Amino acid sequence: MNEWANSLQPVYLLAAGIVIALMFVILLIVVIALSVKLSKLRKTYEKMMGELNVTNLEQVLFDYKNKIDTAVASLQTESARIDRIESSMQTMVSKIGVVRYNAFGERGSDLSFSVAILSEKQDGVVLSGIHNRDETHMYAKPISGGQSAYRLTPEEKEAINQCSELVQSK
Repeated sequence: MNEWANSLQPVYLLAAGIVIALMFVILLIVVIALSVKLSKLRKTYEKMMGELNVTNLEQVLFDYKNKIDTAVASLQTESARIDRIESSMQTMVSKIGVVRYNAFGERGSDLSFSVAILSEKQDGVVLSGIHNRDETHMYAKPISGGQSAYRLTPEEKEAINQCSELVQSK
């Protein structure tokens, strides 16, 4: 039996050699494949990092996140500012309606007038000037929400309506 075992020893050695050679070839193929992938990854990384001249990608991402956070905060501040401006603009006097008319029928010309000066909320004043041959009388009536506590003439109402049309055409 000892001779039989001795005769199989070269076969085992040959099989072990073949297995080791196969493992070496497989390992060599894996190393070459990983080398190719690493080369592609390095090229992609160098292309991406190109002109940044940075070695720490995490720091670059952190810096960009800080810049984005700063931009978002600035955008929110400006948005709030714009909202405040739009809100205050609604109370500003910005609409003007003018109606000229002849207060005395056939005598004279269109020297009398009504001027409405209103905000977008229809708050403001209507001024009327009644002109006759010797003098002009001025009247002012406060307007709130397009209405007045005082009786409005048709010309004053028309001047207020002109302002309303300007608001609606917006």
